[in-house]
Amino acid sequence: MRTTTPDPGNERAADRLQRDFTAQRPNAAWVADFTHVAAWCGVVYVAFVVDVYSRAIVGWAASLTKQTGLVLDALDMALWRRERSGRPVEPGLIHHSDAGSQYTSFRFTTHLVAAGIDASIGTVGDALDNVLMESQIGLYKTELIKPQGPWRSLAEVELATAEWVAWFNSTRLHSAIGHLPPEEFEAIYYAQHQPNDVLAINR
Repeated sequence: MRTTTPDPGNERAADRLQRDFTAQRPNAAWVADFTHVAAWCGVVYVAFVVDVYSRAIVGWAASLTKQTGLVLDALDMALWRRERSGRPVEPGLIHHSDAGSQYTSFRFTTHLVAAGIDASIGTVGDALDNVLMESQIGLYKTELIKPQGPWRSLAEVELATAEWVAWFNSTRLHSAIGHLPPEEFEAIYYAQHQPNDVLAINR
């Protein structure tokens, strides 16, 4: 099945990042993609959403199919986790992905619009247009999937992925953000950008 054919009549979004994978704050830009894991039960597909500013994995999902629901579940987890942490997304957030049909589908793009998120789509077949996400998936494969296989079931991949994501966000050091874990890097940002009323209360 081809994954680069959009729904008929659904115009593809422009590339808003233009290979500039930097951001001035959390929730300014997210990148997304999915990969596959060979398992005894068949192929397990795992989708991720990553914050460009901190490299935090804000959402993920796993499924035995690579339909739109897979990437929607990852997006919904990202929205839920940000809301739950007290840092909900604001209109203008950019969601960047490749041109796979899951991301260009009417169902997914209308979900972005409803959440106030601006879609961004890279060029068909050019991995450099989403190189940050490609790098994150490479770490997932190198640090978890390859050394801990073979994998037996969807549930086994899900459990291991959940544990790896928690470690990745809270403990793993990243050279791109000053050799800090993503959660600590974001905490520093918010500590330095508190609203004036919060600062006044704390004085």
